[in-house]
Amino acid sequence: MTPTFMDLVNINSTMIFISQRSVNDSDVEETVYESCREMPAVIICYLGLQFINMFLGIPANLMVLWLIHKNKGDSSTSDIFIQQLAVLDVLFCLTPPLELVNIVYLTSSVPWYVLRFFYGIKDTSPLFLACICLDRYMAVLHPITFTKLKDRHHRAILAAGVWLVVLAYAAAKCKGDIPNFEKVFTVIILATFAFMVFCNMAILWALRQSGPGRDEMHPVKKRAFKMVLIILAIIVFNYFPPVALFPFRAYYTKDVFRCYIHYLAFGLMDFSSSIQPVLYLSKDKLVLSLSMCCQKKKRQIFTSNTTQTVSGV
Repeated sequence: MTPTFMDLVNINSTMIFISQRSVNDSDVEETVYESCREMPAVIICYLGLQFINMFLGIPANLMVLWLIHKNKGDSSTSDIFIQQLAVLDVLFCLTPPLELVNIVYLTSSVPWYVLRFFYGIKDTSPLFLACICLDRYMAVLHPITFTKLKDRHHRAILAAGVWLVVLAYAAAKCKGDIPNFEKVFTVIILATFAFMVFCNMAILWALRQSGPGRDEMHPVKKRAFKMVLIILAIIVFNYFPPVALFPFRAYYTKDVFRCYIHYLAFGLMDFSSSIQPVLYLSKDKLVLSLSMCCQKKKRQIFTSNTTQTVSGV
């Protein structure tokens, strides 16, 4: 039986409808959370750490900035780098709400431009830690040169140079279409990690060898020793996972790296935004500043009470 004209029209309409459905089904975009539905635990933990960063990291870093501003007369030469690191961490700690919405609900690429910029800022934050390590390294192993370069202008210029690198890297990562750009981060984190470990180990060795037969360490060296231990703890806990995992990216499956390794490594690295200021505040500076503040208030209360007593008499 020969098909009529209307039969051909119906067949063509059905084929067009089927093809349109197949195109629409293939164009459906999934959120990041939906694409990792088989292994969501790491993403949930990652988002939890990010919100801890927001609620703990922002006030802690603001407290660090306040302490550095308050104790300018008794500040360390490394405080300028600690200050810049605190500013950087405050900026990064503002991103968790947008990141949560983007990972769980949104499929648009527009929020990724903003997030990638802040990711780029955080990726290069170890450069300021490296500056702190360099400053302490020069103070302990090359004290004469350190004394000659004690002028703050040298450190301000170095901090400005680091900020240029940070912003340039963040802008390039924000663009998002540079081939093999992830290798730049691998090189930066490996080189910075090796440099910081070298500086810290050299400082610890030098401090351990100095002052034979003495029970107490010199106050300046003791201060440097504490700073080294703080930085070393941050390096091992926060920055070793990406150093250990990212060079072997080719050995993981795409889904395992995207849904598990990526968020595990960056989650621990990003958590440094809270650990760094908390460790800094755990030093004697906070206790000293708070005690001085309390003593000042007690003096004011005592003075006001004495004035009232004298006027009453």
